[in-house]
Amino acid sequence: MERRRFIGTLAGAAVSWPLGTLAQQGAKIPRIGVLMPGHAEGPDASRAMITAIIEGLSDFGYTEGQNIAFERRFGESNPDRLREAAAELVERQVDVIVAQSTTAARPAKQATSLIPIVAIGMADPVEDELIASLARPGGNVTGTTFLGPELVAKRLQLLSEAVPQLSRVAVLWHPCAYSDRTTAGMLKVIESAAQKFGIQLQLVPAAGPDDIAGAFSNMIKEGAAALTVFPSPMLFAEYPRIAALASDNRLPAIYAAREGAVVGGLMSYGANLPDLSRQTATYVNKILKGAKPADLPVQQPTKFELVINLKVAKTLSLTVPASLLAQADEVIE
Repeated sequence: MERRRFIGTLAGAAVSWPLGTLAQQGAKIPRIGVLMPGHAEGPDASRAMITAIIEGLSDFGYTEGQNIAFERRFGESNPDRLREAAAELVERQVDVIVAQSTTAARPAKQATSLIPIVAIGMADPVEDELIASLARPGGNVTGTTFLGPELVAKRLQLLSEAVPQLSRVAVLWHPCAYSDRTTAGMLKVIESAAQKFGIQLQLVPAAGPDDIAGAFSNMIKEGAAALTVFPSPMLFAEYPRIAALASDNRLPAIYAAREGAVVGGLMSYGANLPDLSRQTATYVNKILKGAKPADLPVQQPTKFELVINLKVAKTLSLTVPASLLAQADEVIE
């Protein structure tokens, strides 16, 4: 591949292909830049996606420290830091950039039009101007989408089924997660669904982690009876704190990914993000073998999972209807 720029031994990384053969010959190995909006340390569910990528690539014979190297960069929920991290990976001339979500893919694309970018779980990559079309991306970006705008109405419906006579729901959202068009689309969809279900919405923005506690204060002040958490890498990284605050304020909450239910939320509905990461590994492998991102269709999830946490339901004195439990892919007891 013309764009492939290999390097020799990295600090702290052994080089072999396989079993040390090529290391003895001074062969070079591909470097994958991993760009994450979240945190390098502390509780952050998104780091599991890195593990899933590495596991996915192992199926194709790649082993970190032997025949592939990863350069990890984290945005620490700071847009400026994320742009700097993207620029660092471009300066390092990695062979492929794996970007977690639209939030990371956008600064990566702004930083380079040459290095292939494989994005995990984009919301609406066409509206976010990352690709020309799902079938023919046309540039240096491809990957997977989790169908962000399409699922917000379904989550509101599931929440209304779980909480009897639900009339007021807070929507925790991150204004800077995606492009204005994608965000406006999600808001339009949930507002339409709220009218259909007879629910009054309270839109509560959180521009960064420091705004989350204040957002919950506003929810309680305005009398929210439940919570739906919009898709957002920043909010995803803060799921443990969001779930704790929801529990403290006795707010039934539904999340965009199963990790929200696992860490103490009532429910979640969406694509399995580690599965999307493993799908991403397939495209990384193809690109390393010479494929062009422009020719690799963006993959869409074919399955969405509903996870219900009955332990949380019990603490909230909620009886989840049997009809809803029957739909669940996983019930935490």
